[in-house]
Amino acid sequence: MPPMQDADTSPTIIDAALLAHLQTWQGRTESRDDVLTAAPVSGLAATLDRDDAPPQSGTALPPLWHWLYFLPQPRQSEIGPDGHPRRGGFLPPVPLPRRMWAGGRLRWEAGNPLQVGQALQRTSTIQSVKHKAGRTGDLVFVQVEHQFSNAQGLALTEEHDIVYRAAAQPGDPVPPPTSAPRDAAWQRTIVPDDVLLFRYSALTFNGHRIHYDRKYVTEVEGYPGLIVHGPLIATLLLDLLRREMPGAVVAGFDFKAVRPTFDLHPFSVHGRPSADGRSVALWAQDHEGWLTMQGTATLA
Repeated sequence: MPPMQDADTSPTIIDAALLAHLQTWQGRTESRDDVLTAAPVSGLAATLDRDDAPPQSGTALPPLWHWLYFLPQPRQSEIGPDGHPRRGGFLPPVPLPRRMWAGGRLRWEAGNPLQVGQALQRTSTIQSVKHKAGRTGDLVFVQVEHQFSNAQGLALTEEHDIVYRAAAQPGDPVPPPTSAPRDAAWQRTIVPDDVLLFRYSALTFNGHRIHYDRKYVTEVEGYPGLIVHGPLIATLLLDLLRREMPGAVVAGFDFKAVRPTFDLHPFSVHGRPSADGRSVALWAQDHEGWLTMQGTATLA
């Protein structure tokens, strides 16, 4: 997703009264149940071009693959024009047309791994709703905490950052890109073709049109091409760690989207273990070498 803008003088539509209304969603909770079935695990393994053995009951769920579950399933009549569920409900009804996954922080509980076959409960809480006036208009940040519990208790805590922003306008300022690090120990090139994006959208039941509808994403949202899913890039970062350190156990992962990645060119994922072996710096970069996502995995 695009980097955040510094405060400036663009007109705002999120006034104090509206912000106060949106902030009444803070503290709202919901709980949902799901079962970690094997079929989505097989599907994502194929999508990531892995040669994993078929998952069985008790197979450890790789880090971030819990995103294959607890999928929103609104009725077709409840879908908004961008392919997402219409605003309101659990999330606040932010009246800005563009919404993206900006990053997150995850902590896995030691001794209680997520495994195929487990029944899982997710309890979600709206932690905060914040507004910022940027150079291209309003920005609203919503932070959601998810706690995942199995029969043994709490297994994973995740903080999920969502950003809502105004539609692109001609002449909007473009923030300067950031160069990616040049000291990677590992790297892998990814070709984000239409099939890869479709398969990931299907696995996560993601109807957001920016990932598959080229006419919509270029003519309505003003992007040059289809946008590669932020969660897919984050998953590819930790997949790189798994390929290079197959025995490592990830205890935590913090990541942040810096710049959108489009399907127009290959991109690459990179990693560099710390000197003490306790963490791994991970990042993605586009074909020009600009940083698009950065993260840190903490090892158990």
